[in-house]
Amino acid sequence: TWADETCIGWHYIAPGKPQQNGFIESFNGRLRDELLNETLFRSLPHARAVLEAWRRDYNEERPHSKLGWMTPRDFARTIMDTTGRNAALTNGSALRPLATAIDDGSDHDRTLAPAG
Repeated sequence: TWADETCIGWHYIAPGKPQQNGFIESFNGRLRDELLNETLFRSLPHARAVLEAWRRDYNEERPHSKLGWMTPRDFARTIMDTTGRNAALTNGSALRPLATAIDDGSDHDRTLAPAG
């Protein structure tokens, strides 16, 4: 409903083609290998606490090779320094849409990205 109300196009990953979204596949593998396969959760609150600790470490403490071995927090600060725009999300949501609006020439409610 939100996507339709904000005119955000749907772009599906073709069945059997997870490599079309390598970023999330890499993240999912890392989360699975480092946390989910190694942790026996005792309860839902325990799972939430462990996942939150892992998320904070991943997003705030751990350097990432694609960011020049900086933490995401430090990388966001460098963007602020060079552009004058704060790249860090302060309230957990983006200031503007991350996706583009549906192409006006589309004749379907949901626009599909071509496979390949």
